[in-house]
Amino acid sequence: MGRLIDGEWLSDVTNDDRVDFDYEETEFRSAIGTDRHPADPERYHLYVSRACPWAHGTLLTRALLGLDDAIGISVVDPHRRDDGWEFTPEKAGCTPDRLHDTDYLRDVYTTADSNYTGRVSVPVLWDEAEGTIVNEESDEIMRTLADAFADYRGADLYPAGHREAIDRYIGELYRPLNRGVYRAGFAETQSAYESAVETVFEALDRWEAHLSDRRYLLGDRLTLADLRLFPTLVRFDAVYHTHFKCTVRRLVDYPNLWGFTRDVYQTRGVPGTVNLDHVKEHYYRSHEQINPTGFVPVGPAVDFEASHNRDELPGMPPTA
Repeated sequence: MGRLIDGEWLSDVTNDDRVDFDYEETEFRSAIGTDRHPADPERYHLYVSRACPWAHGTLLTRALLGLDDAIGISVVDPHRRDDGWEFTPEKAGCTPDRLHDTDYLRDVYTTADSNYTGRVSVPVLWDEAEGTIVNEESDEIMRTLADAFADYRGADLYPAGHREAIDRYIGELYRPLNRGVYRAGFAETQSAYESAVETVFEALDRWEAHLSDRRYLLGDRLTLADLRLFPTLVRFDAVYHTHFKCTVRRLVDYPNLWGFTRDVYQTRGVPGTVNLDHVKEHYYRSHEQINPTGFVPVGPAVDFEASHNRDELPGMPPTA
């Protein structure tokens, strides 16, 4: 994947999804609602990949808060090559760099810091007035958007009385499931692969049971926790089941998780955030060590618009 070292791009320095799957400290960790970054949505811009589940969470947050017209986006090519994330506006679903007219996302980072050292990833939240990156951590971007703009369209995805539970669920989803599928896909030994797959399906079984008597993770209200679960689930049968060999069961074999996925998908604003063509192209073409032919599979046909009846479930309070 490559990375920037003192502002210079080195394509042969590996720091991709395989690197121990551990957290890497990043440079840009600010929030909206400060003197430097006030809560004015029209000064912010998101750099995203529609393939990336982490960026997807920020797109979902933006859409459900009603910020689509206020916060612009620039969308990179789903096929990530040696030069990293690239802007290819001629490709369907992609855009140019709408702020700086650069060719690569790395140029956005060096615009913010000419001597930047670190990963170049999506999503990136940019402050147009300040001329710098606000944050590049997906969960933090989701939280700061939800916190700063909860009243913008009347949606409160991070309600003050439930933040502890929301943060706990996000943390409990991260390593077993959100990252677990990657641990399975990039495992370097049979035992590591089997261990990762076991963890993934233990997590899916847990959340399947959890959603048996409540519509969303926290009961009857959609929150950021659901927006962290949904991107993994919506990609599961198209990518993780096959490409990452998480083949014990499919998403559609889980009645509650499959119903939850359809329910969230059918929420106003959500369908426009889902692009399975970009998802499949990214995974099957970018991960040559897993899929050396680069062939993108045909199917599966997944009907996210099928009836779900999840709205008939009673609301339940957060569990301990």
